[in-house]
Amino acid sequence: MGNQARLRALAVLLCLSPSVFAQDSVLGGLRTVEKVFQENCAVCHGERMQGSAQGTPLVGLDLMHGDSMAELTDSVGKGFPESGMPAWEKVFSEQELKSMALWISENRDGLLYSEFNLNSDLMLPTEPIETEKYTITVETLVDELDPLPYSIAALPDGSLLLTEKMRGLRIISPEGEKSEFVTGTPDVFDAGRKGGGGLFYGQGWLLDVAVHPDYKANGWIYLHHTDRCEDCNVLSREVDRSVSMNRIVRGRIRDGAWVDEEVIWQADLEHYGVSSDVASGGRTTFDPEGYVFFSIGMRNRDAIQNLAFPDGKIHRLHDDGKIPADNPFASHASALKSIWSYGHRSPQGLKFAPKTRELWGTEHGPRGGDEINLLKPGRNYGWPLFSKGQNYDGSEVAHGRMESEVELSDIEQPVVDWTPSPAVSSFVFYAGDAFPAWQDDMLVGTLKAADLVRVRIIDGKLVQQETIIADLSRIRDVEIDRAGVIYLLLEHEGGSKIVKIRPAAAPDLATTAQ
Repeated sequence: MGNQARLRALAVLLCLSPSVFAQDSVLGGLRTVEKVFQENCAVCHGERMQGSAQGTPLVGLDLMHGDSMAELTDSVGKGFPESGMPAWEKVFSEQELKSMALWISENRDGLLYSEFNLNSDLMLPTEPIETEKYTITVETLVDELDPLPYSIAALPDGSLLLTEKMRGLRIISPEGEKSEFVTGTPDVFDAGRKGGGGLFYGQGWLLDVAVHPDYKANGWIYLHHTDRCEDCNVLSREVDRSVSMNRIVRGRIRDGAWVDEEVIWQADLEHYGVSSDVASGGRTTFDPEGYVFFSIGMRNRDAIQNLAFPDGKIHRLHDDGKIPADNPFASHASALKSIWSYGHRSPQGLKFAPKTRELWGTEHGPRGGDEINLLKPGRNYGWPLFSKGQNYDGSEVAHGRMESEVELSDIEQPVVDWTPSPAVSSFVFYAGDAFPAWQDDMLVGTLKAADLVRVRIIDGKLVQQETIIADLSRIRDVEIDRAGVIYLLLEHEGGSKIVKIRPAAAPDLATTAQ
């Protein structure tokens, strides 16, 4: 079958919206799909897959044979000859069939990989929302924040610490009043630029803020930022550009100033690179023993599987920066001793589960393959050798696999796979009196989907998933205070917000525990 015939066959089969494809596909340059679609499919299935008198809709209704990735792939491959749909498994490869299925799924769920939900209207619900267990309300705590916030952390007095990537650290009072920026924190740079899809790219950002478990006694606050420099290593001099890398510092806030700063972790300058901080990971969390964990994303894709580099890793330290003797690679001759796990693409959330005493993380896949992972010491999570998603051009994720001795059986599989990608973000394990039926459940934010999702995992398996709030805004971070009130950090081009989620019918909850 010639290339044009394959394109025509694909279009007739799928009847898909042409706006999806922004680049070449594994299926042979599908930039022409719009023309093929209009000439061959629209008459049957409608211009946007909505159906017509002659053909069945592919969106807006339940599909008779299921809409999971496996079911869609099977339907396209085997077809339904009795109803006139041919089988395509002898025409297209297994990967091409998966690409077809993902394209259908993205359109069905409104999660096109080329759209990021950056500037949709941010309208808070004006009426209470019914969930499976509770009726909840959403109210604004503070608005008119920078469009690029990153993290919130609750303090014992009911206030919140807030980081804004290109601006700095400030304190939000329990009443929603914004402080001036805390002076003396690590330098940040506002030289970011808009790239494809409207995402910002840059270096030198303030990322996560985390409060030491014994904050009342020691006052320590941890900042995760990207340290930017120029003319500071061979690469920066060769290309005459700035370079950056994640760094962890701790300090205290006194009279509006950042004081007593200590560097907890910093990479060797040779590991600083020219890539943007957009995929730098940048989350930090503690376990009850005071160990601090932090994530670094795929700053250098070729370094992710290499234990001598910090990229694509979760790291573990004592709270003062010392290397724990029982770290999984502490005795490995060439490995960085701080590494806890590796093979991570774009870590977005990192928390320790108090009940099970386990470390968990959320992670962006490429096109599909967003993950919730149980982060076990020394384990490989696969990137860029394997993924349940696929590359943006529709090809299989397999970068470097031919040169690697790693097999799929060596890879720790996600507990939850989200395909297509909702752009999973940060999360918390719920603890508090406001929503007791959600105790120990994960409350997970999403960026592209703009949903808050409750996830219940028991014995390492997903047992329940509920969308608590749908189509809100890009949820960059989730936090709870001591009374169990939930806070969401909403990221928006027109000005970000922090909102509170409370039970609608509950008595007024104090924002601090007595």
